[in-house]
Amino acid sequence: MQLTVRDVARLLNVAEKTVYRWITQGSLPAYRVNEQYRFNRAELLEWAMARRINVSEELLQEPESTTIALPTLAGALKAGGIVYRLNGVDKPSVLQALVDNMRLPEDVDREFLYRVLLAREALGSTGIGDGIAIPHVRNPIVLHVSQPAVTLCFLERPVDFGSLDGQPVHTLFSLISPAVRAHLHLLSRLSFALRDPQFKAVIQQQGSRDQIMNEALRVDQNCGRPLTAAGQEAR
Repeated sequence: MQLTVRDVARLLNVAEKTVYRWITQGSLPAYRVNEQYRFNRAELLEWAMARRINVSEELLQEPESTTIALPTLAGALKAGGIVYRLNGVDKPSVLQALVDNMRLPEDVDREFLYRVLLAREALGSTGIGDGIAIPHVRNPIVLHVSQPAVTLCFLERPVDFGSLDGQPVHTLFSLISPAVRAHLHLLSRLSFALRDPQFKAVIQQQGSRDQIMNEALRVDQNCGRPLTAAGQEAR
């Protein structure tokens, strides 16, 4: 679904003039269609996530119905795996190491995936700040994978990712999904998790696999509860 300026203002809880200002500044990805602006759901969610802007749950509701169960963060992490001390001295070499370590079906062309990830970064860094980046394929269907997965990688040494806050990246969450709806859902879960102080702390400390999975399970259980300004769950 292509969103209008009015839709975006409602979903981000801002005035329409604010949306137009973001467009004029060139920060908000928008397309001109018949002299009107239109927006892509996935791009809007990525943009808001990188700027820590809360979004309405409505943004995550795809217009088409589906019987496919949406993934949990813990389930996606279990499918994708957790990698420690990932090698690389710059963004391209880190992405190559990431692709080499991802759990993918044998028929997936890893070289093609690497080129797509590089092309995605050329459009704009997936670094969201605080040393974290979320490299992913913008159109998830091109890979034809059967299940959503999140691969978590801790780098051997931080590298420059061109993040908004200027900090080098030490942690990657890479999303692979068979459909746009699952992709949006995982981005939403991950966004919620990274605003959760306990989950964020275990990631920053590069906790054990069991610690990370336990925190992901807790986040899944709490996802949907509103967060206060401090990031704590509302009681």
